[in-house]
Amino acid sequence: QLQLLESGGGMVPAGGSLRLSCVASGSAVGSYHMGWFRQIPGKDREFVGAVSWTDGRTNYAESVKGRFTISRDNAKNTLYLQMSSVTAEDTAVYYCAAGLRRVFLGEGGDYWGRGTQVTVSS
Repeated sequence: QLQLLESGGGMVPAGGSLRLSCVASGSAVGSYHMGWFRQIPGKDREFVGAVSWTDGRTNYAESVKGRFTISRDNAKNTLYLQMSSVTAEDTAVYYCAAGLRRVFLGEGGDYWGRGTQVTVSS
């Protein structure tokens, strides 16, 4: 079992930056791909980006490429999402996910955090 706990959400002005963190605990933490998804009310959860546990490669949704950066610190069992140049369309609950290859491909997760709200103010 794996537990994921997100933090760092809040309100940020349009054009600003915010960093989310996700601390993982449990067995074989370092053996999973990890990523971020987001969801707004009434819509499906959508892929933001992910990082491979094997080689550190990253994969991003087109909507965040060039603005968001994912990284992981294996020593701290922590995943980060650095958000920059945010817009109102980035307002959502952001979820940390971990699991097998489908996480890296953006197809879903095997383990989920509870989410952290990000609100972009205009």
